[in-house]
Amino acid sequence: MATKMLSDFAVGESGRIKNVSGEGKIRRRLFDMGVTPGAELTMRKKAPLGDPIEITIRGYELTLRKVEAACVEVDIK
Repeated sequence: MATKMLSDFAVGESGRIKNVSGEGKIRRRLFDMGVTPGAELTMRKKAPLGDPIEITIRGYELTLRKVEAACVEVDIK
């Protein structure tokens, strides 16, 4: 299965989170928001300059900065 970072997703792409990396604070924040391995997500919107992005995960919309999204590795559906 192909993988890519969430920050590289195009609008409408979806997949399942494979790995969450990053510094302690960023990683903990992502986990607190439900961005955990195994969760399915869909890219909903992307700002004109690519930051921030909006995803749907666990039934709700979540907005992330590009730096945070770059820490999330996703298996593409």
